Amino acid sequence: MSERLLEVDDVVVDYPVKGLRKKPFRALNGVSLDIRPGETVGLVGESGSGKTTLGRAVLGLAPVTGGAIRYNGRDISGLSRSERRKLAAEIQVVFQDPYTSLNPSLTIEQILVEPLTAQDVAKSDATRRVRELLDQVHLPSDAGGRLPREFSGGQRQRIAIARALALSPQLIVCDEPVSALDLSTQARVLRLFEEIQNRTGVAYLFVSHDLAVVRHLSHRVAVMYRGEIVEWGDGDQVTARPQHPYTQKLFLAAPVPDPAAQRRRRAERTRLLADGA
Repeated sequence: MSERLLEVDDVVVDYPVKGLRKKPFRALNGVSLDIRPGETVGLVGESGSGKTTLGRAVLGLAPVTGGAIRYNGRDISGLSRSERRKLAAEIQVVFQDPYTSLNPSLTIEQILVEPLTAQDVAKSDATRRVRELLDQVHLPSDAGGRLPREFSGGQRQRIAIARALALSPQLIVCDEPVSALDLSTQARVLRLFEEIQNRTGVAYLFVSHDLAVVRHLSHRVAVMYRGEIVEWGDGDQVTARPQHPYTQKLFLAAPVPDPAAQRRRRAERTRLLADGA
């Protein structure tokens, strides 16, 4: 097994644009990063920066035009649909909206059993695994017989996390998994991510626009701007003492509870914008 669980090497993603002889839109332009086993890599940037596209490329949902994505040393950039289904046991995803990512007509048990039966897990084993998953994400044992609409947003995200954990993956791509939640619920879900990682050793690619959220969870952080990584390194360094002007602007845009400090941050951000940084 490779020392690096995931390697993104000089990846380019182009999307076709309607119109005769129009150049394709380049969503990613030579992006490189890696994730080690059991590590959280935060991927942060504003809307349109390319961070979600990178997560989708790892999942096989965006076309890789150039470069390579390797998982445990194996190039997974151009896998067929059937090969991707096999890989789903090792690479999973938690999406932003915990409600639309869950089938509203299925019970929670049916939702959690689905990925297990797709991998030919016996029914009795799948039922036992569902009970384990509900316990892992701190949901009551009777939750399996209820529908998604009967749960709060935070509880629905716990269900989505349980589904991602069903097959005991080595890597989970987390695409803005707490942005739709209120602050107190965000904190509880982030603690759950940490707890699960400490217990299982799963690695996360954690995609977010919020530098504060990324700071809380990530061992290393990559900052994306216009399809490129502009800063990449230790999480504490990047989120507390950013070097690139774009990361500095993201840092200064994050609200703080001290009004005087907030005024200073706003003034410094205005200065950076005026300087064209």
